[in-house]
Amino acid sequence: MKIQTLLLLLCMMLPQFSQADGPPKKQTYPEGLLSLNPGGELWSDIRQRGDSVLDGTSQVKGVDSGILINASGVEWANFRVNELTTYSSIALAAVFVLIFLFFLIRGKVGIEGGLSGRMVKRFTDYERIVHWTLAVVFLFLAITGLILLLGRPLLIPLFGKEVFSLLASASKESHNLVGPLFLVSLLMMLFSFVRRNIYEKGDLTWLLKGGGFIGDGHVSGGFFNMGEKTWYWIVILIGLVVSVTGLILVMPIFGQGRIIMEIVHVIHVICALALIVVSIGHMYMGSVGTEGTLEGMKTGYVDINWADAHHDRWGKECHEKDLIISAEEYDKLVGTSSVNEADGSKTT
Repeated sequence: MKIQTLLLLLCMMLPQFSQADGPPKKQTYPEGLLSLNPGGELWSDIRQRGDSVLDGTSQVKGVDSGILINASGVEWANFRVNELTTYSSIALAAVFVLIFLFFLIRGKVGIEGGLSGRMVKRFTDYERIVHWTLAVVFLFLAITGLILLLGRPLLIPLFGKEVFSLLASASKESHNLVGPLFLVSLLMMLFSFVRRNIYEKGDLTWLLKGGGFIGDGHVSGGFFNMGEKTWYWIVILIGLVVSVTGLILVMPIFGQGRIIMEIVHVIHVICALALIVVSIGHMYMGSVGTEGTLEGMKTGYVDINWADAHHDRWGKECHEKDLIISAEEYDKLVGTSSVNEADGSKTT
């Protein structure tokens, strides 16, 4: 009986010894699987963590419809929220600081001898309409665009999330609707002013002297000086880039994928910001920064002393062709008061 019991125990323990002493068995997987966690590898491919983009199969037909998760979108969103927003804020702050410093150092650019009251026609009514149409549309798009780009950290603390949400939504919709008007007004500006904005002899001298702010002596200029011509071409060329990229963003019907849209968005923001920064300087110099300049776009007329000081070649032509009108004639045309050349009194 004891022998039988020992033999039974020995038979029960033999399989355990054979498993402990024998070599480990090779791990086998179900057919078609190469990993214990195939779901993890599949998710890694979906998140585009490899070297190539995984394009799957979908019953939905469209651009990028086979891509479940756009991993580059995360990189774009981080770049927009961090770098793009930060550098945009720095650029805007820098231009205001530079203008303030320029005002402190240089002050308002006056006319030697003051304004005479004698005026000369500079812009037609149509040209002024084109200018102000483009200016108003641009300002509206600049404000709504900056709200979308920089509004979250600046406006939420002031108005709260609910009010900002309504403001951002309204800015987005109106920005998209008004955007095509910018292209139309830009083309009107191109055809209206292109002939007088071709670079010519003498423009380089204006640039080397910094428009009269560097060195001594008078800087010669034609109907438009080189600074104005350069601003014109900046508006036209960069404005066209902003317009085309804006249309690509608003109308995703040209077959562009997500990556193209991300790149186009960055180009759109950078170019638009460049226009905004330079336009701030233009608005300052064209209004309070330079004596007598704003009158040209308000009434179409400028003082002849202003023309002689800033655009002497064109001013000389006005003298030769007898295009100058008296203060009294100017008042009758525009219905405003002006300064009498002889005694400095106002006439109405």
